[in-house]
Amino acid sequence: MTAARESVISDLRERIASLETSTVKKAGCLAFGVPDMDAALPGGGLSHGALHEFAGGGSGTVDGAAAALFAAGIAARTKGPIVWCLTRPDLFFPALAQVGLHSDRVIFVESGKDEDVLANMEEGLSFGGLGAVVGELVRLPMVGSRRLQLAAERTGTMALAVRRWRRQTEANDFGQPTASTTRWRVSVMPSEDLPVPGVGRPRWFVELMRVKAGECSEFLVRSCDDKGRLDLSAGSGDRSHSPGRSVHSA
Repeated sequence: MTAARESVISDLRERIASLETSTVKKAGCLAFGVPDMDAALPGGGLSHGALHEFAGGGSGTVDGAAAALFAAGIAARTKGPIVWCLTRPDLFFPALAQVGLHSDRVIFVESGKDEDVLANMEEGLSFGGLGAVVGELVRLPMVGSRRLQLAAERTGTMALAVRRWRRQTEANDFGQPTASTTRWRVSVMPSEDLPVPGVGRPRWFVELMRVKAGECSEFLVRSCDDKGRLDLSAGSGDRSHSPGRSVHSA
């Protein structure tokens, strides 16, 4: 009887150790590698096992292209497959590859409405073993965002919600409260100057509009390279670079 009990206890200890090891691997943060940005985030980067929210600003408010590429660059630097949930199959694959996210890593899940995108995101997050789950959404209600946050916490998978609108008036929803750990707005800026004629590396004006246990910040950055990495652009501290505020400024 004693031997049987010890065997059961030993088996439980092994299972618990296995679960703890899995949790440790997924814990922590994903650093941007840009000191000023990482310093603005508790833990020094974007938390794994959390929901992060992105939207376009300025002239890119509706299409959200820069915001999608910003999120894609983050996803590219995670480990494991990426699930991308969407309602409009209009992603430009070469652009995703240009920021380090190649199609062989991505499972695209197309749905007819936002409610299905939320459900698919939650399912992907609950599965575990993924690098990140990305979802394109018009609206992100508090209840839905809370479910995503809880699902992300359970498995340690990063959730990236990209807000994409069909018309300008819908962008007002970005000011509504959600359960996201961070909220970002990404605006396209003129590309960096080159010493010779040509188009330089694209630049983004990135606003950290909300962060739990932190303060809002702004950064002028060079867009993601083919590894998903950002660089701080010269003159980032000069607020004169800031584009005009959009109607959904929070």
